[in-house]
Amino acid sequence: MKIAAIEITRHRIPLDPPVPVSWDSRPRGSFTISLVRVRTDEGLDGVAANDTMEGFAEHAHLFLGHDPRDIERHHAVLDNLCFHHGRWWPLDIALWDLRGKIEGEPVFRLLGGSEGRVRAYASTALRRDEVASRDLAKALVARGFPAIKLRCSTDDWRRDLARFAAVRDAVGPDIDLMVDCNQAWRMPWDTQPSWELATACEVARALAELGVYWMEEPLHRGDCAGMAALRAESGVRIAGGEVTREAHEFHTLIERGCLDVLQPDCVFVGGITGCARIAAAARWAGLIFTPHTWGSGLVLLANAHLTAGTGGAPYLEFPFDPPDWVPARRDFYLQEPIETDAEGWLTLPDRPGLGARLDEDVLRETRID
Repeated sequence: MKIAAIEITRHRIPLDPPVPVSWDSRPRGSFTISLVRVRTDEGLDGVAANDTMEGFAEHAHLFLGHDPRDIERHHAVLDNLCFHHGRWWPLDIALWDLRGKIEGEPVFRLLGGSEGRVRAYASTALRRDEVASRDLAKALVARGFPAIKLRCSTDDWRRDLARFAAVRDAVGPDIDLMVDCNQAWRMPWDTQPSWELATACEVARALAELGVYWMEEPLHRGDCAGMAALRAESGVRIAGGEVTREAHEFHTLIERGCLDVLQPDCVFVGGITGCARIAAAARWAGLIFTPHTWGSGLVLLANAHLTAGTGGAPYLEFPFDPPDWVPARRDFYLQEPIETDAEGWLTLPDRPGLGARLDEDVLRETRID
């Protein structure tokens, strides 16, 4: 069996009204994905998605004609390419999907997992005032989520803290709350500096008093000394690493004692192959491994299989912020949007590979290239 073709297509839906996510000063008027399909000479294909695969086509020849099951070889080539060029890790994910279809097993079982479900936390994103935040949090609890992630979304962290306190009061002590500070990275047009350590420490003390489960991305991504100091002093778990570019950076974060919670996303770094290794390193270090999943349905599925296959995560991120961001919109190109049950569990399809079923009609209608 050989890789016969690698096809990349782009698809877009409008967002009307635009969605004002907390990490971007510009509301988003559309949602675009790049779909990757790896086809074999025997008629099988594997799929994955990300926001962009721009520039990959001229390097596809490095994979054509090779056995798709030689994932370690393909991962090594991708590691070289992603150093020199873009984040093309969805190809690794598509190869895992293809391998599952070849072997007749879901990806989580190929990774060693036995139970195809993970407990989800509702990951909110939009900018909201205190009243709207309380109302949303109560609705998410009523829907069965055992944990909710809130985000700093104003220019004044003191107002954000008041909003978080109001949410804690609304949901009570038994719901786990996470807080994403959005300080590790910026959109290209946003020039606001990241917090200094003193600010992060002050916020951390307040979050610890609220019983927050983890504090995410509280400092610039390169401030290892600051993260280690904050982790030692704050009394709350420190999480990060969601858009880290190279896998070796996570080993540095582990060795320097920067994080309690590692959050790589397999479409951004390492694919499923590399992130499974990061999960093992986190386990040996006694840390929590739970991927970032913010993206479309195939991104969520890939990271969910990774989490179920490697085990140990207390929660997995489930992007959900109704009415603006819901499964039907997030997973627009899938026949079956990914949902959680009444107790907050995400159960993976028991079909081979990732278990996704593409809606080819929607893909044709939304294709932009």
